[in-house]
Amino acid sequence: MKRQAWVLLAAMSVLWGIPYLFIKIALTELSPPVVVLGRTLIAVAVLLPLAYRKGALAALRGRWTAIGALSLLHVVAPQLLITYGEVHISSSLTALLLASQPLVIAVLALRFDASERAGARKLFGLFIGLVGVAAVVGFDLGGGDRLELVGAGLVLLAGVSYAGATTLVKKKLSDVPPLGVVVGTTGIASVLLLPAGLLAAPASLPGLDASAAVLALGLLSTALAFLVYYKLIALAGAGSAALVSYTSPAVAVGLGVLLLAEPLTPATVLGFALILLGSWLSTRKPSPKPQPTAPAPTAGPAPAPAPDPARTTPRLPALTR
Repeated sequence: MKRQAWVLLAAMSVLWGIPYLFIKIALTELSPPVVVLGRTLIAVAVLLPLAYRKGALAALRGRWTAIGALSLLHVVAPQLLITYGEVHISSSLTALLLASQPLVIAVLALRFDASERAGARKLFGLFIGLVGVAAVVGFDLGGGDRLELVGAGLVLLAGVSYAGATTLVKKKLSDVPPLGVVVGTTGIASVLLLPAGLLAAPASLPGLDASAAVLALGLLSTALAFLVYYKLIALAGAGSAALVSYTSPAVAVGLGVLLLAEPLTPATVLGFALILLGSWLSTRKPSPKPQPTAPAPTAGPAPAPAPDPARTTPRLPALTR
């Protein structure tokens, strides 16, 4: 990748590594529906004028069914599941469990994407990744209560929802401008989340920390993150952009350990390493097979001499229109 692509990848690692910390801070005063609603409303307020100015909304005509489904799979369901999950588990564990998302995408591709083949390396990668998930959950929550297991399950379901959204975009919305897709999905999500957000709204205004956390989630981890992510895809391709799935959890774990005093055990590190290894093996494209070289031409009769231009009849120029 070019130097600019590496800079964008580093930025994405931070932008998608910090939301788990901000969610944890916001949950000290706000309920999950309010946190998610505030995040989507801020993103829409920032991106809608930009999408209108660039004409990105016109491409959504006739695609509202797919946009609505994507809004549920990519915004409403996973963000609610992650936020509710963080009520019971640490931000570090949340990020580690979501690192298994490439594994889920690989599993869905076996059924819904005929271009993907279940080779031995992919199956081995899926197995290694699942062992890593089991290790992280088992060692981190082995002595915990059932609510912690429920929280971990909610986060894993969010990863499944994200993976389904990726498959939906590839099948139905790959030709739509990304900015229009983001504004359409976050806009619909805001409408769907509004009733729950109003019912769960606090009786008084939240404090500075919780308000700043929601603002950061909307501005940095949603609006700016999507713009940087699609810029990275345009510059380096989707495969390189997918590296953020491996780097952002490391940022989240570091922030959780340093700022929230969350524990980090050797077993957790080992499980995380297995998740990354399994994700890489199950999503890595196989190397192209070398094409057989054509046999050298056998010696044949000498080519006929070129005709003398002076003795040939000139051709008429081709007609153009």
